[in-house]
Amino acid sequence: MPAISSSVGSGAAGAAIFADSDSRKYRYFQPRGQRATHYEDVTVDVQPDPERYLIQNWIIEFADGNGAYMKDYTRALSSNWHAFRAPDQEWERTHYQRQSRIETMVQSVISNARKSGAPQTFDRAWQKILQNHLGAWKHAEFGLGTSLMQAQRYGYTQMINNATLTNSSYKLRLAQDITLYLAEIGMEIPGWDDAAGKEHWLTDEKWQGTREAVETVMGTTDYLEQYFATNIVFEPLVGELFRSGFLMRVAAANNDFVTPPVISAAEADYERNLANTIDLIYLLANDEKHGDHNRSLFKAWLKIHRPLAEKAARGLQPIWSEPHSKPVSFEDVRAQSEERISQILGELGLN
Repeated sequence: MPAISSSVGSGAAGAAIFADSDSRKYRYFQPRGQRATHYEDVTVDVQPDPERYLIQNWIIEFADGNGAYMKDYTRALSSNWHAFRAPDQEWERTHYQRQSRIETMVQSVISNARKSGAPQTFDRAWQKILQNHLGAWKHAEFGLGTSLMQAQRYGYTQMINNATLTNSSYKLRLAQDITLYLAEIGMEIPGWDDAAGKEHWLTDEKWQGTREAVETVMGTTDYLEQYFATNIVFEPLVGELFRSGFLMRVAAANNDFVTPPVISAAEADYERNLANTIDLIYLLANDEKHGDHNRSLFKAWLKIHRPLAEKAARGLQPIWSEPHSKPVSFEDVRAQSEERISQILGELGLN
């Protein structure tokens, strides 16, 4: 293993041999592949670590003596926190570019829909569903986005923080998109109530299970548990169930060709977020030193969050009976979500 500054007790030039120390690339890490990607160049070791290069320990410490980042911010253990690389290879620039493209598409869809008078042609019952239930769902997205925003502060490496932060950003963007979308089409629909979504989120019995599941994730102090509970548990059992299984599959049958493209970006977001989460959790679950501990921990998290997500899903069942046209049953969609989480857990060895 190449020597690093902390192992030789000196930060002087030439004191240690590291990856690319004999070149002019100034790279201090071992790439995952043969060559480092742009993502690795701008992400790996951006967040310092006393075990790698900070021989003087943390530059900044809190009053209690803790450094800027602590491994015990999560109960999971790792023999090498720096091994994780996000499969989506997303960093600041690429993230802003992708978000900008999505926002351009969403605003174009909404603008064209209003110009053509599309919202007035939606089935009347479907208009109420969008007002009440899509309006409620934005609060779930906002809650999870807020939770992940808090969680990203505590990740031990920049790679983990990046993946968590972009996940949060996607959630908050969707909550904003839904808010703007409903406000825009509401101007075209007589009797529209912008406050109905919040009221249903707070008081409608159908949404209280979802509220409980989301608020439990928000109240968790372990940042990896928040990340795990969001993408491994809540999203396949509740998020995809409502977005793909209801909104995107039922909308067209009720003369709504606008809502699916507005929501569709969220499904692509989740595929990226899920790939990142699976990669990180798989590394931890198969860690050569701590794999057994981590698998037991993840199963304990499942025992907390899966029953809540299943309760949330069952609570939403009555919504499937509200549209006039019902092209898909709740039972069929629910079976698909159960199969989805089984595949995810099987890939992680947690079934």
